[in-house]
Amino acid sequence: MMIHRILCLVLGYGFGLFQTGYFVGKMMNTDIRTKGSGNSGTTNALRVLGPKAGILVFFGDFGKAFLLCMLIRVLYGSRMPEAALALMLYGGFGVILGHNYPFYLGFKGGKGIAATAGLLCAFLDWRIFVICLLSFLLPIVFTRYVSLGSLVVEAVLLLLWLFWGQSLTPVPSNACYWEGTMVLLGIVALAYWRHRANISRLIHGTENKLSFHGKKEA
Repeated sequence: MMIHRILCLVLGYGFGLFQTGYFVGKMMNTDIRTKGSGNSGTTNALRVLGPKAGILVFFGDFGKAFLLCMLIRVLYGSRMPEAALALMLYGGFGVILGHNYPFYLGFKGGKGIAATAGLLCAFLDWRIFVICLLSFLLPIVFTRYVSLGSLVVEAVLLLLWLFWGQSLTPVPSNACYWEGTMVLLGIVALAYWRHRANISRLIHGTENKLSFHGKKEA
């Protein structure tokens, strides 16, 4: 099965290379990587380019992970049903790596939260979707820290996988479940690593808050 893992990871990286934030910014004559936080993800697009651009960037980054994972589900769902979900996680991890570290942009991309959202929606389990959505939105609504919502939802997703992961596949496999756990742990660890500056600012009370009334809040 190693060849299938590598294939899904590489294919995912290829999907992840579509840098929605970068391309939307270029359409607006802005290199988003030189503005705001220097990140090409949804939050920086929202702050620098405005709400419409932010929404477009989110769905672009969400969609590339969701489509790749659904493609893997179609390709392996009947051939290798016990391993399909683990392979989706490999593919999703690949998308996040491509999104975070695009080689043609000097390995300077986003932080992978929207792509992770596309991955979790590909699980096709409404319970996970609802709990993760609330875990992301509630911290933002009460604190206006997008980074806090991102960190909370990553941790919650890992916990939900530990409880429900095996029930998401029609043919449960302990080996594939624990392999998927390790891949998802890598996804979460990478998200926390990419947010290390945000974590420092949250601790020191200097993190930027999301403005609901304009492009960017000072």
